[in-house]
This record gives sequence, C-alpha cells and structure tokens, in this order.
Amino acid sequence: MTAITMTRYGQLPAVRIRANDGAEAIITLYGAHLVAWTSPEGRQRLFCSVKSALDGSRAIRGGVPVIFPQFAERGEGMRHGFARVSTWRLQDSGASGASVYAVFALSQDDLARAVASAWPHGFTLRLTVGLEPGALLLALDVRNTGSDTFAFSSALHTYFLVDDIGAVRINGVQEGELHIDDKLDRIYRDIGGVITLAQPGGVLALRQSGFRDAVVWNPGADDTAALADMEDDEYRRFVCIEPALIEPASLAPGAAWRGEHQISAG
Repeated sequence: MTAITMTRYGQLPAVRIRANDGAEAIITLYGAHLVAWTSPEGRQRLFCSVKSALDGSRAIRGGVPVIFPQFAERGEGMRHGFARVSTWRLQDSGASGASVYAVFALSQDDLARAVASAWPHGFTLRLTVGLEPGALLLALDVRNTGSDTFAFSSALHTYFLVDDIGAVRINGVQEGELHIDDKLDRIYRDIGGVITLAQPGGVLALRQSGFRDAVVWNPGADDTAALADMEDDEYRRFVCIEPALIEPASLAPGAAWRGEHQISAG
C-alpha cells in the first residue's frame, strides 16, 4: 500500500514514502536529503555514517546530498553550495498506481540572510523523489526567477552502501571495469550510457540525464581517519557515484534546467 507520512530521522523532521511493493524512502527537510532507500526485498541501498550529525548543525554524511550552486571548492561560495544545509519545504506528494513521489522546494526566500546575501539571485529548486517498480527516481529542477543570469553547478552526491569496497566493480564510466583499491576521487566527463555498480549479491543500474558528468569517490583509509563524522573503517562500506554538472551552466531569467538520476535494482 502506498503511503506518505511525516516522521523524524535523528532530530530532523522527515518525510517517509512507501510504495505498495514494499520499497521505502526517507527524506529530511534539512537539505531535502534522501537518507534511506530500501528496495522491495528489504535491502538498504544507501550508506549513512553512524557518526553523521542528524540535528541540522552540519551537512549529513551519507545518503544523497543535493549539491547546488557550487561543486566542491570550484567557486567563491560555500563548499558544495547551500542547498544541502538549508531547510526545504514539502511542496507536493502523491501516488499513481504502483508509483509514489514527494516534491521538495527551496527558493531564495527560504535561505538564511547571510546565505541569501552571498548568492543574491532569484531561484527555485525542486527535488522530486519517486519510487517506481524496481527503481528510485531523483529529479532536480532549477528555475531562474530573478532578473539576472546566473551560473551554477550541481550534483546528487549518492553514497551507495556496499558490503566491501574491494568487491565492487563499476562499468560505464571508463574503458573497462573500474575497481577501487584505495582513495579515489575522479570526474568522468560526458556520460552517455548506463553505469552499473556490481557487487556480490546484486547489481544497480544508474541512468542520468541533464547531468553531463559522473564523479566516483571513496576517501580511502587515511582520509577517512581524518574525518570527524566517519568511523575509521567506514570507507569500506560505501562508494559514491554521483551524476554531476561540473562546469557551471548559465541560466537566463525565466529559464529552467532539469537533471535526472534513475537507479534500478536488479
């Protein structure tokens, strides 16, 4: 039975959506952050660190942070942008047949004063999280509601839960298979096909549009040990494969952009 209910994740208000095939997702209003996705057979597919802050004091470590309007330190603004540390609104939700969805919105009026002053452009962000039979769909819509053109970068920084990083095999980002032995932080340009994440026990198929690039990241042992919000051995439990728009795109007044990420569990 499909259902959309309010809940809490840690100390954060959140929305739970449940499809009639048993799939479930939880999204916090803080960051419109997808923190959990359980596929129909009851398998959790996303990683979230046991040391992550879940009180709104800092970005959540894990799940799917929404990166906007800046990627990493590639700009003069806040690292990875303000979207992941702002409080969004539940704008819409519903169900159709076997599918269920929730839509979250953020605009300039929702921003803290200091953030709005640092990025003074009229905009609206909409993140749609949908559960369809056998798949999760994420769609990010950006609209320029102001009177000036602005440039932005974006990504959906997806932390996939794995049993052991050494057993993971990734196809579709380069010639040949990618496996991870140590720290990896690499941008792959102009992704045009399906990316697969394979490990013993299953394969995820990742499809993206709007987002031109993909980033594969794992911090490795040394960098993980330096992170206050991760246990030292947690790097072995995830890999980030994120659809990304690395080079900033310009958006004229009234114009809109959409990026989609579909994840199918096989």
